[in-house]
Order: sequence, then structure tokens, then C-alpha cells
Amino acid sequence: MKAIMVVGTSSHAGKTLLTAALCRILCRRGWRVAPFKGQNMALNAYVTATGAEIGFAQAVQAWAAKVSPQVEMNPILLKPMGNMSSQVVLKGKPVGKVAAAEYYEQYFETGWQTIQDCLARLSQDFDLVVCEGAGSPAEINLKHRDMTNMRVASHLQAPTILVADIDRGGVFAHIVGTLELLEPEERSLIKGIVINKFRGQKELLQSGIDWLEERVGIPVLGVIPWLDEVFPAEDSLSLFDRQPSQKQGDVTISVIRLPRISNFTDFDPLEFEPSVTVKYLSPKSQLGYPDAIILPGTRTAIADLLILQQTGMAEALQNYAAAGGTVVGICGGFQIMGQFLADPEGIEGHEGRYRGLGLVPLRTVITQHKVARQRLVTSKYPQQGLPVAGYEIHQGRSQLVIPDQSDSDAPTYESLFDDRSLGIVDNSLSIWGTYLHGIFDNGAWRRAWLNRLRQQRGLGSLPTGIPNYREQREAILDKLADTVESHLNLEPILSLR
Repeated sequence: MKAIMVVGTSSHAGKTLLTAALCRILCRRGWRVAPFKGQNMALNAYVTATGAEIGFAQAVQAWAAKVSPQVEMNPILLKPMGNMSSQVVLKGKPVGKVAAAEYYEQYFETGWQTIQDCLARLSQDFDLVVCEGAGSPAEINLKHRDMTNMRVASHLQAPTILVADIDRGGVFAHIVGTLELLEPEERSLIKGIVINKFRGQKELLQSGIDWLEERVGIPVLGVIPWLDEVFPAEDSLSLFDRQPSQKQGDVTISVIRLPRISNFTDFDPLEFEPSVTVKYLSPKSQLGYPDAIILPGTRTAIADLLILQQTGMAEALQNYAAAGGTVVGICGGFQIMGQFLADPEGIEGHEGRYRGLGLVPLRTVITQHKVARQRLVTSKYPQQGLPVAGYEIHQGRSQLVIPDQSDSDAPTYESLFDDRSLGIVDNSLSIWGTYLHGIFDNGAWRRAWLNRLRQQRGLGSLPTGIPNYREQREAILDKLADTVESHLNLEPILSLR
């Protein structure tokens, strides 16, 4: 099987970004490429066309390779639920909740077999698989049960790139130390080193590179610059690494950073908007007076609802809404905005029934059944007739309760889309709730929604005839590949394939 492996000296060394760049670079050279990460722990998920959950990063890497995301690209997804436990998603479907100490006892053999099966399937459909590791391959207390790093590289006999983060300091020690802790047969697979996040003049680093290559006998394939200096804010790389916005836009949108926030990639398109400032607020923060507030998705809605109530943020949100402020709830945030949430079996960890924020007439019961599917619907608000694409990932079932219309002062609610189950909006167009992830990816819908905020400020409307965010993401991925390729010599790796 033709494969390349990317491992790192630590978490956040740049494995995900380098894998995406390699997928686009090799795709442009004519290879049919697939990304792969055997096991990913993340709360940012994507739903494939077959209704399977995978890590969002692997979806982005698939788009970088110009192929459709599929479940074999991320056969195991662990979604943290708090208290050292995670939901286990195996080949795209949830199979249980397990504590960290028990996970490998229960899932190691099954997980490793699934990884092998998925790699075999990818090898039938693609010329080359670019595999991403997790954390460090040299965690000696974990190596015996590591299914993601050198076990994969050894199984494939894949030429492996070791990437290291120079920005945090000690890069040469990190590289040498990692290599020293690998078994000889593992170390023999490391065919190249990449130094990432470099600020400064490469000439001043060259003597260290020369020393390193002589010491370890492995070539340094390249030095990748600190990309924030290459990508301005409007070309955000937040699809991989979220940084605080430095923009001062016409409109400010605050996202409540729930403790178990999930799918915050929903807000990348807003960060890409030049006229929008996106701020992330802790539940302990002062709410202030933003133009809109978003309650994002969460892996455990009840637990995060309780945090909002304990910190006083729940009351602040209710007061903000009562004063006419715009509030949007997405998925778990939509559930939190409802009248109550119930988890009779304690599936998400908090058994019982809890009063929500009461901003929308929604009642939710957490059940074992999980909805995961792509959707294509037509909007009714803020502008009728717009095609809107996205995906659902949510646990349990929700019921919309139509308020008593005899009270003329009571708000009325309308369907956001031609499928009422996906979301509602009140008659003042201030309170919005939806189960649709990726809603802001839709350029015309996003601009129509933003224009209402702009009108409230007395600002002119933005044009709505713009591409969807996927086209902007394509430009970002091309620019990423251009930058990485200009600083990287891949021939020592490709010559081995």
C-alpha cells in the first residue's frame, strides 16, 4: 500500500495542517489522495454523505485532496463528555460511552482491526494515503496501546515525516528526544523532519539544521514559517487553530464558549467576513452589548446549561433577549434555549429534567437515538427561497410546542426552512434556533442574516450574491499548499514510494 505518515513531537506541532497541505500538493501533482487518522479525539465533527460521523479535520483534509469525506478516513472518533469519559464513534456510529481507563480494555482489539480494514479499503480506491498521527509517537507509557502513530506506520511500512514546533522552544531537543524513544524499527521509518512555526531568518537556523542532520542522519525537508504572518485575518486558518480575532468589524457577534463546545467550525465563515468581529466569551464573562449572541453546539447540553445558570450567564442571556437582542442557538445551543431538557436515562451524565432558558418553545428529551445526516433545505427566513445545505448531529428528540396565539403580546414562531423540525425564528426575527450545522457556510443566507444586524445599526446592506464558504475554503487550502510547498522538499519522501 502506498502511504505517507505524519507524526509530531507533540500535540499542536502541525500534523493536521501539514497533512492537509500534503493532500492538496499531491492532488495537484496528479495523485488520487486520501487522508487518514485512525483515531481522533475531537468535538468538531462532520457528517458524511452516508450519515457517518468523522472528525471535521479529516473532512477538511479530504476537501484538500478534492475528494468527498468518507468514514474510512477516520474510523474511530472519541467525543469527550467530561469526567474522563468519551462517547466512542466506531466507523461513524456511536457504540457507547466509556471511561478513559476502560477504553483500551474494551476497544483496542476491535479498534485496531477496524483501522486495518479501513486502510485496506482506502488502498483499493486511492493511489496514496496520507496518514496523520496523534500527540507524540514517543509517549512511552501509552505506546503499547497507541493505535494512531507508529503502529500505523509500521503496519503500512510508510515513509514517515516527523514535524516539530519551533515556536515553543527546544525544537532540537524535541526532535532528538523523540527519535531516541522510538524503537529501532520505528525510527528507521522516519525519513524526513519538518520544522514548523518558524519566525525569523532561516539563515540563522541553518547551523542547527546542519548539526541535526549530522546527529540523526535524517534530512530536514523544510522549515515552514509561522503562518499567521502569511495569512491575514480575512484568510483565517481557524479551520484548524482558532485564534482570537483582531478585526474591528461593523458588526460584533459573541459566541458563548460553552465548556463542552462542539462544532465551533460553524463560525469560520463569520470570521472570514471582513465586516464582522467574532468574540468568544466564557460563561463567567460580562455579556456586554454585541449585535448578536450565538449559543453553539455542545456535547452535553444539560451540563452546559447548568454552567450558564450557575455563572449568571443564563439570566444575562434572558435579559439581553428581553431587551430585543438577537440570539441564535445551534444544535445543543438550540436545546438550551428551549423550555426544558430531560435526560431520563442519564445518557449525557445528568439524569432528570431541567428548565432551559425559555427563549424558544422547544422541549427536548435525550435518548439513545442519534441523528446524523446531511440536509439540503429551502429557507423561509431571513429571505425566502434560498437553498441551504448543512448537516445534523444531535442526540435525542425535540418537540416544538406552539404557544397560545390568543395572547396578542405573545411572540409567534415561524419555520426557518421548509422542514420545520430544523429550526424556528420568532416574529421579531430576534430569536433563532436551528439543528443545522454549517448554516453560515451558505453565503447568500449568511449575508441575508447579517444584513438584518447591519440594518439595526443603520448600515447599508452587503451583497448577497456571493459564493458559499466552501469556495473561500478552497482558496485558503490552495494558499496553504502554495506556502508549504515553497518551503518543503518532498523528493526524499516521494522517491521512496
